[in-house]
Amino acid sequence: MKKSFLWLTSLLLFSSFTLLFTACDDDDDMPEPVSQTIVDFASADPNFSILVDAVVKAELDGVLSGDGPFTVFAPTNDAFQAFLDAAGTNTIANTPKDVLVAVLTNHVLSGKALSSGLSTGYYSTLSATGFGDATTSLFIEVNNGVKINGTSTVISADNEVDNGVIHAVDEVIGLPTVVTLAVANPNFSSLVAALTRPDLTIDFVSVLSGAGPFTVFAPTNDAFQALLDSNPSWNSLNDVPVDLLQAVLLYHVTDAGNVRAADLTNGQQVTTLSNGETFTINLDGPTIVAGSNSAKIIATDVQAANGVIHAIDTVILPE
Repeated sequence: MKKSFLWLTSLLLFSSFTLLFTACDDDDDMPEPVSQTIVDFASADPNFSILVDAVVKAELDGVLSGDGPFTVFAPTNDAFQAFLDAAGTNTIANTPKDVLVAVLTNHVLSGKALSSGLSTGYYSTLSATGFGDATTSLFIEVNNGVKINGTSTVISADNEVDNGVIHAVDEVIGLPTVVTLAVANPNFSSLVAALTRPDLTIDFVSVLSGAGPFTVFAPTNDAFQALLDSNPSWNSLNDVPVDLLQAVLLYHVTDAGNVRAADLTNGQQVTTLSNGETFTINLDGPTIVAGSNSAKIIATDVQAANGVIHAIDTVILPE
């Protein structure tokens, strides 16, 4: 009886080891999990069919199927069709490839950014501008949902895939001008109000939406408030004499090129649109030494398709 029990125990142990090794062999034969890329996700959703057609025509499907990671703000069909209709091309087939490449890459960030990881501020896209290696900027605001450049809203966030994340948006994010990136940022609302004051004789919005390239030294709201506080008779921008305001606004812009922070040199003279008046760059601050005062450069390289913005903490005044 004892021998029989030992024999049975040995048999059971042998069977257990056999099952274990068989299971391991079966695991070796199991297929690898199928990966899902940004292109796979968009292709599987009929609401992104126009986007997929655009990506394929632009030959970006290989890039967006690569390792990444990428963050993509993906326009829905309704959003893309509205963009095509406004452009007058109406279909992807009628839209030039270079336009699609520029616009589509303007919707892509390098790295994976979930909605919870986004904060209000400027982000660099993958859309080349032709100004060296500079790419366009987006202004993202997260105070009430996620909004891009003041117009395009995320309507479905955090669609995670193996090479990044997709956020569906309700409007195509057009290539920004310096006006676009200033208007989108609430910290420049006073500047925008000044540029659009109806009694100005220059249409600054039209000028700064042109080909450029422009470099804009943009005073913040606090800077404009300090300007108003400097004169007891100025309670609002409307109280600033129109000729003075116009001259001051022109003094903050140069059409000498897309001058990024790395292009600034110590002692550099910047010729402005204000009758050719100049100011001087001092890299120790870095600061702008103007005709009547100076300003500190507090943010640089906000990149548009037609120029670049640098934020400053003081409204600079010509002689």
